[in-house]
Amino acid sequence: MIDLKIFLVDDDTYYLHILEQHLLNIGCQNIQLFENGTDCLEHLQEKPDVIFLDYQMDTLTGYEVLKKIKRFDPNIYVVMISAQEQIKPVVDALKHGAFDYLQKGDNEPQKVKDVLQRIMDIKEILDRPAPSFLKKIFMFL
Repeated sequence: MIDLKIFLVDDDTYYLHILEQHLLNIGCQNIQLFENGTDCLEHLQEKPDVIFLDYQMDTLTGYEVLKKIKRFDPNIYVVMISAQEQIKPVVDALKHGAFDYLQKGDNEPQKVKDVLQRIMDIKEILDRPAPSFLKKIFMFL
């Protein structure tokens, strides 16, 4: 079981449910769906660990939502998802704090699983207690 609170944001309802099913298949339980960026932003106080965010949406684009999420809490892992094949959206998203950028399509369930595993690995490292001052000293002796 994957113990992360996950938000899915995409204005394509069909794709939203496909992505939800991918996550359910790998053991994710705590998933919330949003059909636009505004609804997602209104629920950020619920402290999601990961947000899968569509790049191309109406009203607010994924890029605009990403910037607002990072201003609210820079520690939320945002994974941009898009069918776009251009490099500029990828660079912009990563430059403004996205953890990763996945392209919709082939081998998507594996890509989602891989990115969640990397996030869990990083969270585990960050949650480890820091060594005490004396332990640091003895490490160098």
